[in-house]
Amino acid sequence: MDLSSRWDRAVVFLMLGAMVGCQSLPGGGGPSQTGGVRASSSNLNFGTVVVGSSKTLLDTITNASNAGLTIFSPTASNADFRIAAPAFPLGLAPGQSANLTIVFTPHTSEQLSGKVTIASDSVAIAGTASNPSLSIVLSGTGVASGSLAANPTNVSFGSVQVGSSQTRSETLTNSEGSSVNISQVVLTGTGFTTSGLSVPTILNAGQSLTFNVVFTPLASGNDSGSLSLTADGTVPLVSVSLAGTGSSPGWLAVAPGTFNFGNVTVGASQNQTGTLTASGASVTVSSATSSNGEFALSGLSLPATIAAGRSATFTLTFAPQASGATSGSISFSSNAASAPSAASVTGTGTSAAQHSVSLSWTASTSTLSGYKVYRGSQSGGPYVAVNSTPDANTSYTDSSVMASQSYYYVVTAVDASGAESGYSNQVQAVVPSP
Repeated sequence: MDLSSRWDRAVVFLMLGAMVGCQSLPGGGGPSQTGGVRASSSNLNFGTVVVGSSKTLLDTITNASNAGLTIFSPTASNADFRIAAPAFPLGLAPGQSANLTIVFTPHTSEQLSGKVTIASDSVAIAGTASNPSLSIVLSGTGVASGSLAANPTNVSFGSVQVGSSQTRSETLTNSEGSSVNISQVVLTGTGFTTSGLSVPTILNAGQSLTFNVVFTPLASGNDSGSLSLTADGTVPLVSVSLAGTGSSPGWLAVAPGTFNFGNVTVGASQNQTGTLTASGASVTVSSATSSNGEFALSGLSLPATIAAGRSATFTLTFAPQASGATSGSISFSSNAASAPSAASVTGTGTSAAQHSVSLSWTASTSTLSGYKVYRGSQSGGPYVAVNSTPDANTSYTDSSVMASQSYYYVVTAVDASGAESGYSNQVQAVVPSP
């Protein structure tokens, strides 16, 4: 082996010796350490926790030195925070870790803070340890437990007829600090239902929810029940009492039972009056229908409630659209025991009357080929001929007239050469209405 190689090894040996000398413990010898206790998080925030409840977070502590050390029992500066695990004193080998379990149990509604101080014997083992004592900052907010209140707590529907429904509103309110999770609704009693309420549902602090409770009695008599709401956590059960009475339905009569309109001219109409009478209890008429479009109902605003012993009138109109007999029925839907209530309707459509005007006059003594008839719409003319050629007869029937009109007629005499006399005296004809 040459001298240069031995010189290189000597240099290396001297350098190593210098490094070991720099890290030797007082008193000489012993394990070395390059660090102390480390934590995976130096700041733990527990967020919002209900007063009296607890929340747990874990923080990992590690022996970052190259020598074993002992961690003494950590201390928390605020009683709302405590160390639940592990057991102390705790020995950690170099590089070894342990989970530190910290529990936050707020006793007041406010923002809370503190810290956990972790002390070890790393100073005694290694005087140059970089982290012999470790602090973990803690924070969290205590909030009051949510509450659940119902308004009203007693719901009375009074008397409701069988087959009808009555609705009442109910309001749930959370007036406290934490949210409330309504997880279950239990409804007891016959004929009671809810609408607008589904579970699960969450009410935040200060939030309200309004929904409906509906009573639909199935039979006469008193009914009672309850609405119970369960919320998660420590929120007490909320109960609402329900009560109602089912009453016998009333009766509805239609008079007359049959409407007979007789003959009505097509294009015209005829009215008849009918009545609806409630008995036993009030009746609410919700709708009316006609099975035949030629019969129409009017004069009754629906829905309409008729008190027991009272009546309401309506008008039924027959307007035939074609000739011939026709029939149908008018039906009333209601909450009456007799529902639906109906009446039969009949009528006959007749063709409009065909009017005509008959004229006659005294024959002329002259030799004539015939007579011409003229008509005007106002007295004194002008006139228009209604027969195109002279007619030898001394009478004429005008079938082209219209109802409710007045006409004015004159006649002239026409000789064989076609010469025409002056107008005769004027006559007026008034055509009646259909």
